[in-house]
Amino acid sequence: MKLISYNVNGIRAALKKDLLDWVKKEDPDFLCIQETKSQPDQIPAELFEDIGYEAHWHSAEKKGYSGVLTLSKQKADKIKAGIGIDKYDIEGRVLRTDFGDWTLINMYLPSSTSGAARHDYKMEFLDDFGKWIKKLVKQRKKVIVVGDYNIVRLDIDIHNPERKDKPPGFRPEEREWLQKFFEKDFFDAFREVHPEVEQDFSWWSYRSGARKNNKGWRIDYVAVTEPLSKTITAARHAHEAVHSDHAAVVVEFDF
Repeated sequence: MKLISYNVNGIRAALKKDLLDWVKKEDPDFLCIQETKSQPDQIPAELFEDIGYEAHWHSAEKKGYSGVLTLSKQKADKIKAGIGIDKYDIEGRVLRTDFGDWTLINMYLPSSTSGAARHDYKMEFLDDFGKWIKKLVKQRKKVIVVGDYNIVRLDIDIHNPERKDKPPGFRPEEREWLQKFFEKDFFDAFREVHPEVEQDFSWWSYRSGARKNNKGWRIDYVAVTEPLSKTITAARHAHEAVHSDHAAVVVEFDF
């Protein structure tokens, strides 16, 4: 089973850059897209249906902002948008789909680059999402949480860990939350395959040739609960996919 998580930074723009051709070539069983910046009625339904996917959307109320989309070749048994808290759910940040005995969570975690208020919002989201996912994993033992977490986990996951300014996404309180997330209930699929000695990024700034010079951050993750951690057979960043400022995270499983 192949699963891909990809922040496309606007699905309409990515489609103009031949996103669909890349999807056909990769042929994933599940494709989770973050930052769609679109409403379902802005994308023809047959676009994905014609290549074999069900499309499940959770869009932000504000047009042109945020939003997640889960595409699956398998029919979902349950679809639930949001975590039941309006201030997050209106931004289209979490989408749950169940397939048999396992659950897929597609998440776009808030960024806090626009100031202190958004940093506070992000920390509140982390606290509330943490409580929500804790309850879920007690009910469902096999859970995968994919998406753009907007947080660097380890020093090796950023090209310049010695920097002193601690920018959003690299702040101690954010990283502490993420480290506990992986220590308690989840395993980092990429790190299960590639130990800490290997540096590989999933996001680069558009400024100063960051991607060309590989001055990036790893902020996109596929997190799995313990029963699924032993089924991972491969994990990589699809660096050849250049539809946005992120790389797609590709993980393969043998359930």
